[in-house]
Amino acid sequence: MDLMRCISFVEKQMPFVPELAIVLGSGLGQVANCSEAKGGLSLSFSQLPEFPGQSVQGHAGKIIFCEFEGKKVVFQAGRIHFYEGHPLPLVTAPMRIYGRLGAKAVLLTNAAGALDPALSVGSLMVIKDHINMQGTNPLIGPNVEPGPRFPDMTSLYSAGLRQQLLQAGRRCGKALAEGVYVATSGPSFETPAEVRAFRLLGGDAVGMSTAPEAIVARQEGMLVAGVSCICNMGAGILDKPLSHSDVLDASDSVSAAFEKVLREFVAGFEAENQ
Repeated sequence: MDLMRCISFVEKQMPFVPELAIVLGSGLGQVANCSEAKGGLSLSFSQLPEFPGQSVQGHAGKIIFCEFEGKKVVFQAGRIHFYEGHPLPLVTAPMRIYGRLGAKAVLLTNAAGALDPALSVGSLMVIKDHINMQGTNPLIGPNVEPGPRFPDMTSLYSAGLRQQLLQAGRRCGKALAEGVYVATSGPSFETPAEVRAFRLLGGDAVGMSTAPEAIVARQEGMLVAGVSCICNMGAGILDKPLSHSDVLDASDSVSAAFEKVLREFVAGFEAENQ
């Protein structure tokens, strides 16, 4: 895709340089309906050069520039998924756009299934690391300059931003867990055997996104943070089948608590010295 064409298009439209990009995952896009967002500049994916329209339920497919809790942010309501058949350079293109527009950090959110039985549906987990099980890497192919060819992933998820998220949760009276996110390609849910295997590998939650975006965002020089909304227990943990509608229902039930934590985090957001 012509990345520079996309960047130029958005740059001409945007009202300011964003400090922070926030990706709202499955069912968490209600924040994009807040009064601040409604008063901001909204661009649908279909307006962006070479971007597809949105096709997954629970993903609005738009980016919104707005003032939110005193910070200049760009919300991404929904995302482009690898499982839709899109190439990873397109899946991760928003990260390159935000990084090159000047965003210092990105907060990636998603709906996830619990691998750790100690996690409960409706809880929020701050991502401290991930295991990429998608079978590929978004940096394969010609290097996208000026990013490094072999970026270091030792501290992919910023320790400073993780602490800011945990502190925001405490101020809201919402205890946030910390854990390792396992990224699969989807779109099928995991088998019970896979859930057991991922747990043995050290995973705490599993989903179908986030890892490619995190890798590219880090190569672009942004600080990265992530939050998983636990919307189901992994296959085999409970004696019930899994469904996308249940995931959306669970994420909807926690959306108010998520927005409170998000507001606290953004209000206190500091990207320096991370």
